[in-house]
Amino acid sequence: MAYQSFEDLEVWKRSTRLSVELTNYLTDCSDYAFKNQVLRSAISIPSNIAEGAERQSDKEFRYFLNVAKGSAAELRTQLYIGMETKILEKELCLRMIKELKELSSMMQGLIKSIDKKLNT
Repeated sequence: MAYQSFEDLEVWKRSTRLSVELTNYLTDCSDYAFKNQVLRSAISIPSNIAEGAERQSDKEFRYFLNVAKGSAAELRTQLYIGMETKILEKELCLRMIKELKELSSMMQGLIKSIDKKLNT
């Protein structure tokens, strides 16, 4: 898990792209409460990865990765709701849900590598 900055982390890059895509997609969404909640969850993922990576300890990075994973789960739930209520297009939601599952798996891999490092 060697990296110079959070910008080097693929999980940060991909979660940032997802956040930007959702932000652009929801520009004209008239359900402001839903839009706000979705965007808060989406933006929270790369933001917590970045914050944790810039902290001074592996324990703190691990904590923020867990927060980011929680936000990814929250966003997946919101995408399911958006899809079922027809606020969001089904194809978009399914593609983003798949990406979020992959991102969660990547974050879990980072957590495991931190745990391994902490336990040695």
